[in-house]
Amino acid sequence: MRPWLGLGHDPCWRGQQVDLNRTRYRPSLRKLNIMEKYIMATNSKPLEGLTIVEISAFIAAPYAGLHLAQLGAEVIRIDPIGGGLDFNRWPITKDGRSLYWSSLNMGKKSLSLNMKDPKAQDIVRDLLAQKGQGQGMVITNLGARGWMSYEALCAVRPDLIMVQILGNRDGSVALDYTVNARVGYPWLTGPAEANDQPVNHVMPMWDVVTGMLAANALLVALRNRESNGQGQLIKIPLADAAMSVVSNLGLMAEVMVNDEERPRLGNHVYGTFGCNFATADGRQVMITAFTPRHWTALVAATQTEEQMQALAASHGVDLKKEENRYLLRDDIEKILQPWFAQRSLEAIGALLDEHQACWGPYQTVRQLVDEDPYASLENPMFQLVDQPHIGSYRVAGSPLDFSKHQRVAPTASPTLGGDNKDILTNRLGVSEDDFHALVAEGVVGAVAE
Repeated sequence: MRPWLGLGHDPCWRGQQVDLNRTRYRPSLRKLNIMEKYIMATNSKPLEGLTIVEISAFIAAPYAGLHLAQLGAEVIRIDPIGGGLDFNRWPITKDGRSLYWSSLNMGKKSLSLNMKDPKAQDIVRDLLAQKGQGQGMVITNLGARGWMSYEALCAVRPDLIMVQILGNRDGSVALDYTVNARVGYPWLTGPAEANDQPVNHVMPMWDVVTGMLAANALLVALRNRESNGQGQLIKIPLADAAMSVVSNLGLMAEVMVNDEERPRLGNHVYGTFGCNFATADGRQVMITAFTPRHWTALVAATQTEEQMQALAASHGVDLKKEENRYLLRDDIEKILQPWFAQRSLEAIGALLDEHQACWGPYQTVRQLVDEDPYASLENPMFQLVDQPHIGSYRVAGSPLDFSKHQRVAPTASPTLGGDNKDILTNRLGVSEDDFHALVAEGVVGAVAE
């Protein structure tokens, strides 16, 4: 028995099997279940009362934890002493602080441990063994083996929920950029005349998709545990997340059923009309016309009704059908180009908005930050946050806007190890002397400056 680790090692808890007849596990029709309690309570944070341990690096698992923290869950991120693989990842400030790490960990708590030390491993086990339906959940995209395997951790929490993010389903290494190369999108991206060379996009889409799937999977497993007392292991391969999207959007069926490879189209939208246009003041706008209403609005705003009617008549087609707009996309683009080229971005925006056309300006991140009201404090999703060692800047909270919950204001990311003492002494019952001894032994990290 380790006297400095007490609360999580209740002998009445360790190793016990879940008993559905016991009151704390038995669902009741007269009581709110876990999702009703934590998600349907009016004027509460949507996930208030949940504690998730995150053992992670890079994007997918931290993004899952960020999403849950933005909805009010307590997320405790565990990193090695001195920081993990992504602690100094770019972008960084001029003095070397990672904006990447701080942005992905907004609103979380930080615990830094020497995970190779058995005492540190006991601390993790104690965190996961804490009693209550809102406890006993972990998300990781690191190797969940040995003492950190699902089976080993179930010894201290039989109803443990673990979400494990993998690269490939066989456990081999894969990252967003290698997965993206594998699923075909680089052969669809870029200008049509790209000379048969793949073009990568820079958005780590599959990491973000997988992170959102991981957060969703944890809540599904939590609902299941409330109903039957059973935890479970959920594995999410990054490659499978990407391939599911490619399948669900019809790209695989297009090849298997039609025996056709989709062409590279540059900035044109496949299957409908959409492309970019240059403005008189050197800007660019993206126009889309997916629906008949979009098309009617675009034609009215640009006053090109007669030209579009003549084009349709010459080809014997109805341009209110998107497949015809796609087939005649080059002709439509030529008709519209002069209208955009003769006007400024401001004038174009006013006329398109007046007719409720679907459009958006191309802008750099600098222009987004400086000019776009959607990225300003006018948007209630954003708040000004003072990030220690970095400064004050606008930070987005959750994009979800619930009618029965207050919006959770974004808060600063933690200092590495900044919650070590609070977690060990207040949550796990470690004495002050024992805490300082653990820091001196190198089991627990000192708070990073």
